[in-house]
Amino acid sequence: MRMFTDIAVQTLQTLWAQKLRAFLTMFGIAWGVGSLLLLVGLGEGFRSGQHRQLKTMGTNIVWTFGGRVPAVVGSSNSSRQYRLTMHDYQAIKDEAKLVGNISPVLNRLDIRASSDFNNTNGEVFGVAPAYNQIRTIPLIQGRWLNDEDEAQVRRVAILGFEMRKNMFPGRPALGNSILLNGTRFEVIGVLEKIGREENNGTNIRAFIPLSAMRESFPMKGENMAPDAISFLNWQPVSAQFDEQARSEVHHIIARNHDFDPAIKDAFEEQDSVEEERMVGKIFDTMDWFLGGVGVVTLLLGAIGIVNIMLVSVTERTQEIGLRKALGATNTNIRSQFLMEGAFLTGLSGLLGLAAASGFMALLGMLPQPPGFDTPRLVPQSAAAAITLLALAGIFAGMYPAIKASRMEPVEALRKE
Repeated sequence: MRMFTDIAVQTLQTLWAQKLRAFLTMFGIAWGVGSLLLLVGLGEGFRSGQHRQLKTMGTNIVWTFGGRVPAVVGSSNSSRQYRLTMHDYQAIKDEAKLVGNISPVLNRLDIRASSDFNNTNGEVFGVAPAYNQIRTIPLIQGRWLNDEDEAQVRRVAILGFEMRKNMFPGRPALGNSILLNGTRFEVIGVLEKIGREENNGTNIRAFIPLSAMRESFPMKGENMAPDAISFLNWQPVSAQFDEQARSEVHHIIARNHDFDPAIKDAFEEQDSVEEERMVGKIFDTMDWFLGGVGVVTLLLGAIGIVNIMLVSVTERTQEIGLRKALGATNTNIRSQFLMEGAFLTGLSGLLGLAAASGFMALLGMLPQPPGFDTPRLVPQSAAAAITLLALAGIFAGMYPAIKASRMEPVEALRKE
């Protein structure tokens, strides 16, 4: 223990005697480590922000819309349009074994909503009770739609956060009535605000039973089927069966609308499972890139340590010779130079860690843009960076240390 303490004191004295050289080497290493940890922290903030934003919509959601069937595969010059219907919904619900929750959606943007206090334009969605199992629907008051509402074609509504605020400013909405194009609906539920931004789509919607929507506000347009719907929202039974479930849905829709399911251009879809996979691949690529940056940082740090230690050995040749003449062993000499290398890299890494942590704390005090979370220090990355830097310092100091320990005392003392 005494020998270790003596070597530590000698190491600090030596580094203090070469302040500028030690500072420049440590600054370069600390800058590299701090930059690496900051980039990783920003990446993790973006990853968690994107994941959280996807969660505000729901988990493992697929939107399937009507589309156009090209007369010639790959050509859009000649095609026929088809719209999804309640028949498609029922067939998928009955036949698709890998589809879990599913809800048809009939939405209109041209419905005038009014209350005793205000009028507003919003979006009215007619949905099945299962919709809240697919999408994120956080209620703060009342209840969600149920099977009796659907079966009995009840005139009931759930209001999104902004819709409620506009129609009942400063007043309770639950139990009151609204008029949708003159038809009275009782408010049975109110939603929380979803997401950080008040213009999230769900916040400006009113949800009513699909049966009431089809009866009072059916889809409009030429050659529109009486049971037409806007789109389908559904989930695979598990994210791992996403592609197989989509294949089942495609085959049923293609059969019902008389076209080949192999024509991919005929389907209009948005798949959050696939989107999350793509985001994951992007971040995996970022992780590899940052790992490469970390390796380069370690190499540059190791080169810097080798350089400063070799110069130190050259400048301290007589000192090494004198110490060996006075009884210092090769192990003593090696230990001192190895400790100097490890100390330089370890302290530099800690300084870089502290700087990155402080900067991320400052960033956390600023408003975060949508889709980003506060950058955070990843403990595993910090531990790995410091450990690898310490190892790099030891290995970088190994050659200069061995060179110093092999000096003959007489030759070292004669060195000018």
